[in-house]
Amino acid sequence: MKNKAYPVPQLPVRTEDVIKKSRFICDICRVQNREEAKAFISAIKNEFPDARHHCSAFIAGPPLTGNMGMSDDGEPQGTAGKPMLQVLQGSGIGDIGVVVTRYFGGILLGTGGLVRAYSGAVQQGLEALTVVMKVPMRVVTVEIGYGQEGMLRRMLDDFKANIEEQTFGADITFSLIMPSDQVESFTKVVIEETSGTAEIMVDDEDVWL
Repeated sequence: MKNKAYPVPQLPVRTEDVIKKSRFICDICRVQNREEAKAFISAIKNEFPDARHHCSAFIAGPPLTGNMGMSDDGEPQGTAGKPMLQVLQGSGIGDIGVVVTRYFGGILLGTGGLVRAYSGAVQQGLEALTVVMKVPMRVVTVEIGYGQEGMLRRMLDDFKANIEEQTFGADITFSLIMPSDQVESFTKVVIEETSGTAEIMVDDEDVWL
């Protein structure tokens, strides 16, 4: 199965809401693995050490298949972490972590109220979030003759390819990186333009940038 591009947070965002005197602070950040998620949650806890709860959820990786985690952090089970994670899953965004910090205002919200408060805080944060696309890339090595160099360089923009390295010997060897979904078409054009004389090698694994 081919890896697909997916949206990720561009920059951290913070929003805040007050519900029945309880203060809810929502922090969203890009996290690419479980370790980054833990570090993000720890940083928020250190920033607000006097808060009653720091509930969290994250998806490290693609939105549907990434490494996921959640925590109610002392709230009644299922009233914070789970609804927060469900909002993240519904957003279609990957590499995302969220912490909702609560300063208790003295009024109990009840289980339904807590679910609405925590899921609403995350939704509010997502509405303020700017995303960028994370695209799977592939390294392609092409060996061509000097007379074909200009042709190859003119192709780069069309296939969103960048030169990582180039070596000049009897022929020219280019190490290129391009979106995975461009590789098949790129290879076909190079073979046609060089009448099959180009040597092309494609790495087996995608590179995520």
